[in-house]
Amino acid sequence: MSISLPRWIAHRGGGKLAPENTLAGIRLAASLSYRAVEFDVMLSADGTPLLIHDETLERTTNGSGKVCETSDAVLFALDAGGGERIPRFAEAAALCRELGLLANVEIKPASGHEVATAEVVARMTADLWRGAEVPPLISSFSLAALEVARDLAPEVRRGVLFEKPPADWRTELRRLRAVALHCDADLLDDVVLAEARAHDIPVLCYTVNSEKQAKMLFARGVSALFTDRLDLFAH
Repeated sequence: MSISLPRWIAHRGGGKLAPENTLAGIRLAASLSYRAVEFDVMLSADGTPLLIHDETLERTTNGSGKVCETSDAVLFALDAGGGERIPRFAEAAALCRELGLLANVEIKPASGHEVATAEVVARMTADLWRGAEVPPLISSFSLAALEVARDLAPEVRRGVLFEKPPADWRTELRRLRAVALHCDADLLDDVVLAEARAHDIPVLCYTVNSEKQAKMLFARGVSALFTDRLDLFAH
């Protein structure tokens, strides 16, 4: 089950140094020698997968309202920060392949759209990275979305996201045929780490923005960390 991962993953593309979930953020991560980026994918009202974290537009764009109720024509005309626009998933995939980056594609469905979002994202991920030298990793907090990804794109690696891993976390990984455990760095205990190590399962923790915490987590056996502070951990 073991997979090879970079130790550092740029959270939401460029972390705090660029507008989140934008092509500018992905380019920035690559320029700082990051070899992996994470971004969130949701569907528009037209069913188009795009990069955005929140179900609403206010925090990260100059728009308003729900992403899932907003048309492509409106969404792709918005400013996502610094003149950047919201990228289509296909654009982000192409850029990651061009730059040789591992993409952690987080399926981030709007409430009630778990299955529909997973169907589109899973199929597109398999297609967009077909034959890629650096294959992607799909993750999600939605177990329903990961079930769909497992069934529609079994060849794409999956990671299961929990804030705090439940007692049966390994059962869920087996059921979803996932290869990695993702969790909150502050809620990870040594019992989970020991179990993961015993079964050769990589543990990825979010969101680590302190050098002291990073050193402690790596010393405890965590495989990879998501960070917003790309400047602190530039390679």
